[in-house]
Formats: sequence, structure tokens, C-alpha cells
Amino acid sequence: MPELPEVETVRDGLARHVLGRTVLAVEVRRDYSVRRHGAGPLDFAGRLTGRTLEAAVRRGKFCWLLLGDDEALLAHLGMSGQLLVRSSADEGSDHPHLRVRLVLDDGVLDFVDQRTFGHLSVQELVGTSDGAPGGAGSELAAVPEPVSHIARDLLDPHLDESAVLTAMRARRTGIKRALLDQTLVSGVGNIYADEGLWRARLHYARATDTMRRPEAERVLAGARDVMSQALAQGGTSFDALYVNVNGASGYFDRSLAVYGQEGRPCPRCGTPVRRDEFMNRSAFTCPRCQPRPRHGRW
Repeated sequence: MPELPEVETVRDGLARHVLGRTVLAVEVRRDYSVRRHGAGPLDFAGRLTGRTLEAAVRRGKFCWLLLGDDEALLAHLGMSGQLLVRSSADEGSDHPHLRVRLVLDDGVLDFVDQRTFGHLSVQELVGTSDGAPGGAGSELAAVPEPVSHIARDLLDPHLDESAVLTAMRARRTGIKRALLDQTLVSGVGNIYADEGLWRARLHYARATDTMRRPEAERVLAGARDVMSQALAQGGTSFDALYVNVNGASGYFDRSLAVYGQEGRPCPRCGTPVRRDEFMNRSAFTCPRCQPRPRHGRW
């Protein structure tokens, strides 16, 4: 699933390529891809047609395009969603996974989604609880209503990190579960949780209520650093499912220390990386650098 660096790469591409353009027409080719738009596909198309795309904004893994009049086109990429900018309506029109197409006054914006977990919707904006800008890409202190419960992310200058650290250490859960909880801190998924914990030298099952504050600080710093580096390289891509708005894949996967590296030597100590099942996914650790705690929580 695209995480913060991948979604930020998409947001940045949208900001550079579609802002100021007007939506001339909307084609919904798969109703399920606009399932979160409660009034249905026809209303979705009607509320977008004639609107101008004013700003591209991101919080955590959510991205939206401001439309004015206190509304936004909200996108969640799910497992395989892509927002692709085309130069003409002829380009990509026969793509087998094209779900929604926005015909603009200068080009086309396509939502392509192979696994169909992603979705688009037009949503009303609500004010942020702290009065600060809603996310990267805009100074407007508002977010789409479905994003109002999503916490700020580790690259957000308005994040209250002290409050995050306090909340994290007050919970009775494992540290990786805490990192994946988007109501605590957003944008971190499976890849960057594993990489951040490796940098912090902590096991994913370490109980948050047993962590000293410096340990919790190391975890957040590790996750922030690895996401910043991934963002600089365009995100992480293992196949053709994640691409930016121009169709280019990210390549941070070449720099991963433990995620997806089962059996390969840890870059720090040479111990073979271990893979465990975790929340119907996987967790990758170095058994030597990240010893399992005697009393941990999954």
C-alpha cells in the first residue's frame, strides 16, 4: 500500500501538473471506485464538472484537490491506486484498470486501480481541530470530513511530537501497532514501520508502556528519517502498482535494510533478517539488532 512518501510524490506531481485546470467532463467507469461518494456516480460527476483544481494537499496517506466552495476531491489510493496525468484523451483510454477519468481543459487526469481498494469522492471541508493548516500543499486550516480523525504525520511541521510521545507511551500495545495507528500519527505503514524500528534498534512487539521517552523518540526519528529518504528517491516500488503521476516508479526499495529482506544479511551486523507474521501481514527484523522483548505485545 502506498505510504506517506509515495502519496506525497503523487501530491507534488498533481501540484505541478493539474492546478488551475478546469474539469470539463467526468467518466466513472467503475461505480465501486466512487463508493465513498454517498450520492452516487452521477452526483460525483455533476459536482466535479466545471470545477477548477485549486490546490493539491496531503495528510498521511490521504490526498485531495481543493475545489473551492468548501469542497475537495478526496483520493485514497488503497493498495494499487494511481493518479496519472495524460496529455490527451487518446492516451490511456483503453487501460484495463481505468476506473475514473477527469477530462480537463488541458489534458486528462486518470484514476487507475488494479485491486480496486482505492476510491475517489467529493467531500465537504471541516476545520482542523488545532487551527493549523490541514496538510502539506495548502495553508487552509481545513480537511475533508473523512480525514478529520487522521492524525498529523511525522513530516508535518505542525505535529505536536511531545503529545504523540506521551500518548504512545500511555498505550498498552506493541510499538509497531502504535506506529500503524493513523489516529496517533499518520502516514506510516508496514514498510516504514519496519525500517524505522530497525533504525531505532527496537523489536516490533516492544510494549509501548514500557518504553523510556528516549526510546520512543528514537522510533519517531527513525520513521521520519527513512520516510524523508524515501521521499527524496520518489518512494518505494516493488512492481508496477505504485507510480507517480507521470508513470515512473519509485526506487527506494534498493535501500531497504530489513523490509522484504528475509534471509539476507542485516546491513548493520550481518545477521540474517527474520520474517514473522504480523496482523495478516509481515514484520521484518534483525534478531541481533532488535531482540524480541521478554514481555512484549503484538
